[in-house]
Amino acid sequence: MPASAERSTRDGDESLRLLSLVERALTGRLEEALRGCGSSLDQWRILSLLADRGGCPMNVVADHVLLLAPKLSKLVDRMVAANLIQRRRDHEDRRRVLIVISQRGRRALAEWDETTADVRGQFRELLGADVEQFEALLRRIQDGLDRAGSGGLEHPAAVPG
Repeated sequence: MPASAERSTRDGDESLRLLSLVERALTGRLEEALRGCGSSLDQWRILSLLADRGGCPMNVVADHVLLLAPKLSKLVDRMVAANLIQRRRDHEDRRRVLIVISQRGRRALAEWDETTADVRGQFRELLGADVEQFEALLRRIQDGLDRAGSGGLEHPAAVPG
């Protein structure tokens, strides 16, 4: 392998490593902040999604918070018991159940947003004017991964013509 190709592979590996380190650090800081008010990152993400989009079916919630169905079901059950969210029948498809945020959930979300504001602010401050470009790059990576399927990115030469 030529030295430039080897260096390019190492640079790509380093980018992946750095992306993982940043994700771990930010997730850890968010979890620590939320733990202080009796919440979890998954609960915060669920309430944020529901506040933004309204009622969502379980599969949409699972995709958003990156949880498998069994773990999500248990978490949703706990959140329903805590009156943070409610289950409702979909008006358009009576067979489907939607998860919606409750008034108590909205109050909790406001508190959790305030609790995580410093961490989110530090992130935006570190990126400065590059925040939109960074988000665009991450979306481009995510879109590419989605198109390639769960098997990962395909090498352009390996794509059938």
